[in-house]
Amino acid sequence: MSNEPGYRLTAALLAAADALLRSSHKLFRPHGLTAAQFNVLNLLALGEPGMSQRELSDELVVDKSNVTGLVDRMEKAGWLRRTEDPHDRRIYRITLTPAGKKLWAKVNPLYLNAVRQVTSPLSPLQIRQCLESLETLRRSAADWEQ
Repeated sequence: MSNEPGYRLTAALLAAADALLRSSHKLFRPHGLTAAQFNVLNLLALGEPGMSQRELSDELVVDKSNVTGLVDRMEKAGWLRRTEDPHDRRIYRITLTPAGKKLWAKVNPLYLNAVRQVTSPLSPLQIRQCLESLETLRRSAADWEQ
């Protein structure tokens, strides 16, 4: 393993993300959810009503084709519905169904509690600094892509 600080930071960041993802599986699985499905429920519950698939993919930072399959499975489960956009027939608006709202209302408090527990070792100042550093890394990675 390289001793370069940037390498060690990247490795630690990816390890932390992986640990958080594995833990989230334990939280969501008993409710029949994946982390990605919870993210969709969360965006629809907290965001503008009726997001398009493009808006979802932009917020989730995933490819639009991945969102299509995700939305298909969630619609089949009865958690959301697609409706035609009244102003643009090429776009479908995605909204939570009552069952989706109920599931989100049940799981979200559990998720927020888990987030509080995971972040409790950090002070508010440390959290702000982490957020600023992560945003800097995100911008740098986006610039590097181009």
